[in-house]
Amino acid sequence: MSDHYEAASTATPPESGRSGFRPESVASVPLATIAEALGVAVPEDGKDRGVTGISLNSRAIEAGDVYMALPGATRHGADFVPQAVAAGAVAVVTDDAGARQLALAGEQPVPVLIVDEPRTAVGRLAALIYRSQPDDGGFPTLFGVTGTNGKTTTTYFINSLLRAVGKTPGLIGTIEILAGAEPIPSLLTTPESTDVHALLALMRERGLDAASMEVSSHAVSYHRVDGVMFNVAGFTNLTQDHLDLHGSMEEYFRTKAELFTSGRARQAVVTIDDVWGRRLAQQADVPVVTLSANATLADAGADWRVESAAARGLGTDFQLRHRDGRVLHIHTGLPGDFNVANAALAALMVLTSGVDLDELQAALDAHDPFTVSVPGRMQLVSTAPAAIVDFAHNPDALARALEAVRSAEEGSKVIVVFGATGQRDQGKRPTMGAIAARLADVVIVSDDDPHDEDAAAIRAEVLAGAHAAREAEDLASEIIESFPRDAAIRLAVDMATAKDTILIAGRGHEVWQEVKGVNLALDDRVELRAALTSKGFSVSSDQRIES
Repeated sequence: MSDHYEAASTATPPESGRSGFRPESVASVPLATIAEALGVAVPEDGKDRGVTGISLNSRAIEAGDVYMALPGATRHGADFVPQAVAAGAVAVVTDDAGARQLALAGEQPVPVLIVDEPRTAVGRLAALIYRSQPDDGGFPTLFGVTGTNGKTTTTYFINSLLRAVGKTPGLIGTIEILAGAEPIPSLLTTPESTDVHALLALMRERGLDAASMEVSSHAVSYHRVDGVMFNVAGFTNLTQDHLDLHGSMEEYFRTKAELFTSGRARQAVVTIDDVWGRRLAQQADVPVVTLSANATLADAGADWRVESAAARGLGTDFQLRHRDGRVLHIHTGLPGDFNVANAALAALMVLTSGVDLDELQAALDAHDPFTVSVPGRMQLVSTAPAAIVDFAHNPDALARALEAVRSAEEGSKVIVVFGATGQRDQGKRPTMGAIAARLADVVIVSDDDPHDEDAAAIRAEVLAGAHAAREAEDLASEIIESFPRDAAIRLAVDMATAKDTILIAGRGHEVWQEVKGVNLALDDRVELRAALTSKGFSVSSDQRIES
């Protein structure tokens, strides 16, 4: 992440280093080659400078790096050129404004390359420097998953299935980054393009032969996947979220659809259970395999369909059938129809990458790869009451989670604790309140991450939607406001009996709550376990994640 490019982000970027994101060995690229790629001249005495890295963050510069000095919301990256040079930067790439700023500061000790839009050059320069996907091959088969909901679970499913067929996969996503045995904590759904290309090179260096990546709409908008070619791109769904960034669902869709173009992907698997997926399948300019996991859409015309779904334990057995009669028999141990859709998409993406159908079926039978740990995604903390932590933080995800956890046991009730994030799409707040009032018996509205907004005002918007739905639809749900969040979790446990279900929604794997610029330690899973234990309920000793 640039020092200043994405000033709205509250996350502190991970500092790259050869012990983290970067490969151990990077062959030097002449600065003249960098200049040629940018279409600019380089001073004669700088042509032979060797470049071995690239960064947008002056604090993460290493010797041999190019420093990308980009314009920011409040300051220009050119302000930090002295720090970058002191850390070992051998050249600077910036725009006209940055170059003028540097000229006023006096002669620079390293060459300064000037381009109109340096932000759009970062990805291709990173690809060139790290040789992340060289023309001669030898790099991991890359799977990219996008959509509003399901990205994290689908990438975990893909990796689990890849391991089952004998591959050694990596992972780039919301929860963690895997480029070997040790996980690297992740602060962004998709890291900066400099880190993405470094990671792909690191995976190649370590002998990984596949990798799956979550690709958020922010990643496309902010050029984080520029210069990356996905062997298979997958689409889950599109529902209301991130309209604070995109402004409209149409623009949100256009951003997602950019992944399904020949400059970013070679082929695709698209779930067509919503209008956006159907549009995407029609307009993508790469070969597309279509999937329908919705039994009510029998006339959708999908290449592959989910059929014969039957509950087994918490999960589901189902068939994935092609129009030509080919079939895969699949089980997922994870609850909810949405996890059937995630499993089906993962299976088809691996199949589309070139794995043989019979080999895939044998791996599914032998390893049960779709019963896999995904932190904070429908994580089962207790069974009596059923106590679950999930990342559902938008209307569609909340509705799906609440529907999935409803027990058939007579007299059982669903208690949900959730809130809404500050400084994000405000329009979804009353909608989420209404959904909770319809689908839960007890609705406890608390705080998510208020950021710099007033927490009480956020809760009021959610509560307004819940009360309006209860009154308009004559619902029987109980609606309660409780804060701070740990107190709301304790209240939910206090109200529960052994046959009830508690859903703590919105934060999932997150361990910090940001309030007015201060990060407060808060892990829903820890708070829920403590509350259950204090009430005498048993908690799961198996830390396996249920979805």
